[in-house]
Amino acid sequence: MASAQNLKLRFYNTLTRTQQEFVPLDPGNVRMYVCGPTVYDFAHIGNARPVIVFDVLYRVLRAVYGEEHVTYARNITDVDDKINARAARDFPGLPLNEAIRKVTEKTAAQFQSDARALGALEPSVQPRATENIDEMQALIKALLERKHAYEANGEVLFSVDSMPDYGELSGRNLEDQLAGARVAVDSHKQNPADFVLWKQSSAEEPGWQSPWGRGRPGWHIECSAMSERYLGRTFDIHGGGLDLIFPHHENEIAQSRCAHGTHAMANVWMHNGFVQVEGQKMSKSLGNFITIHDLLETDKFGGRKWPGEVLRLAMLMTHYREPIDFSVARLEEATQMLEKWERLAKGHVAAGTLDAEAMACLADDLDTPGAIRRLHRLIVDENQPASGLALADLLGLEIVREHVADAGTDALVAARLAALNGKDFAEADRIRAELAERGVQLMDYKDPETGERKTRWEIKR
Repeated sequence: MASAQNLKLRFYNTLTRTQQEFVPLDPGNVRMYVCGPTVYDFAHIGNARPVIVFDVLYRVLRAVYGEEHVTYARNITDVDDKINARAARDFPGLPLNEAIRKVTEKTAAQFQSDARALGALEPSVQPRATENIDEMQALIKALLERKHAYEANGEVLFSVDSMPDYGELSGRNLEDQLAGARVAVDSHKQNPADFVLWKQSSAEEPGWQSPWGRGRPGWHIECSAMSERYLGRTFDIHGGGLDLIFPHHENEIAQSRCAHGTHAMANVWMHNGFVQVEGQKMSKSLGNFITIHDLLETDKFGGRKWPGEVLRLAMLMTHYREPIDFSVARLEEATQMLEKWERLAKGHVAAGTLDAEAMACLADDLDTPGAIRRLHRLIVDENQPASGLALADLLGLEIVREHVADAGTDALVAARLAALNGKDFAEADRIRAELAERGVQLMDYKDPETGERKTRWEIKR
C-alpha cells in the first residue's frame, strides 16, 4: 500500500465531544481496541457496521504509521448469560458447558466468516473472554484493594460513588440517573447504579474458582482486562457502537482507571451510529431482523444475495457517526457503482501514491463518503483507474481481483515473511514495495489454530 506517513489525522472524541488531532502515545505502537461480538447468535447488520468502520480506521492507521506499528484488538465475548440461555434453549439434552461450547464455536466461526466476506482484515489479536479469567480476577482484586469495589450477597460490585467523575463519557449525572426510577434496585447494593464485577455460578452454570467463590465475570470487566493485557493500561483508541457508550464503555472506564489510578483508559473514544432497516428500527417483532449471513447467503432481503463488497460500500457511503437507513435501494446503488468502477478499471493495477484529496477526507474524522466520491471521480471522470484502485484497496473494496500462480512472487512473499519474523522491518518494507510495483497486494493474518503469522497475496488488475 502506498504511504501516507505525513498525514495528520483528526477524529471526533466522544469523551471530549470535540474533534481533535490524533497524537498516539507511541507512534511506534499505535493501539486500538474495539468491542467484538457476544457469540450467542449470528451477527446482524448493525454488528456489521463497527466491523467495517474500524477496519477502515485500522487500514488508515497502517497507511500513516506503518502496518508493523499498529495493534488492533477486537475481543470475542464467549461467557455471558445470553449465551447460557441460548445453549439451554438449543441443546436441552446436553450438559450446559457442552451446549455452551457448541453455541460459541459455531457462532464465533460464523462471525469470522462474515467479517472476511465484508473485506475486513483480521485484527492483530482477537482475545476470548474465557481465556482471560485470571486477568479479570487480578483487576477485581485491585479494585477491592483500592476500595472501589465491595463484596455483597455473593457478588463483587463496583462502587460508583467511589469515582467522582463517573459518567463523564456518557454525560450522565449520577444523581439525575438515580432519580429516574429506571435503575434496578437490589437490596445488597450500596448504590442502585453499582454494577457486578463477579457473580456466583450455580452447579449447572459455567464458573471459575476465585477468592469470592466459584463464579463468572460481569460483562464490563471482560473488556477492561483484555484491553489491558494486549494494549496496556492506557492506549490510543477505543471503538464500538453508539449503544455501548452507556453502560458498557462508561463502566470499562470506571474499572480500568480506578484499578490502576490512571487518568484515562483510552485517549480517544469513537462510536459509530445506529442502523435502521428501510426506515424502521431493526427488531424480530417487525420481521426486519437481518443477519450478515442472511444478506450474503440467502434471498431474505430484496429477493437476492448481496456480495460482501456491496454491503461494505453501502455502509461506507454514510459517515460513520451518522445513522444509516439500510435499504434495498442503497444496496442496488452500491452494486451499480461497483460494476461501473470494475468495468472502467479492468486491465489496470493499483499504483502510485494515495490520492491526496481522498486522504484528506479520511484524515477528517474518517470521512468515507468524501473518499468514495473522490474514488468515483478518479475512475469515472478523470480516467485515473490506477489511483482509484489504490484508494479502493485502502477502503477495503475489491473492484478488480485476479489470483495468479507465480513461483517468483511466492518466493518474495516468503522472504518478506521471514524478514518480519526476524524483525528486519526495513527489508520487509523493501520487498513489499517491490511487490507493490508488480501489482501484488499482501494481506497478513494469524493462523487461528497456531497463531503463526502468514501472508496471502493477490494481483490487483
